[in-house]
Amino acid sequence: MSENNNGEIKKVSIIVSKGSLEGIYPALIMANGARMEGIEATLFFTFFGLDAIIDKRMDKVKVATVGNPGMHIPTFIGAIPGMSAFATSQMKKEMEALDIPPIREFIEMIHDTGADIFACKATVDMFHLKKEDFCEQVDEIISVGQFYEKSAGAEIIFT
Repeated sequence: MSENNNGEIKKVSIIVSKGSLEGIYPALIMANGARMEGIEATLFFTFFGLDAIIDKRMDKVKVATVGNPGMHIPTFIGAIPGMSAFATSQMKKEMEALDIPPIREFIEMIHDTGADIFACKATVDMFHLKKEDFCEQVDEIISVGQFYEKSAGAEIIFT
């Protein structure tokens, strides 16, 4: 059980599967919040969520403007060249104003608090990646079975 006798959460495991700014930040904010509350936290990156921890991609993550109902714009407007870059720069300005760090810095910060960071082995294999493709904060490349073992007793959150 991931709760103590007072009903408080003791451990969370967060799965990150989306490679957009709005897909990655919720997981980072939740993991950071958990650590600040003294809750154990594990981040498991899979599929396009790997972009958040791939060294050459993590600084280039953008807002998804096409087919994103949260943008509240028609798909054809989101497809205009430069729209994703514009939306990304606007969102980054807003996050900076709120003192929310860039992905690389946020990953480092969360890892430094003791959170575990894992990459999904099946996805790593499917995308022909290697351990050296990832930022240094990635603890291990693990299978889904290993993720479940490490998450025993945790609340599992899929972002």
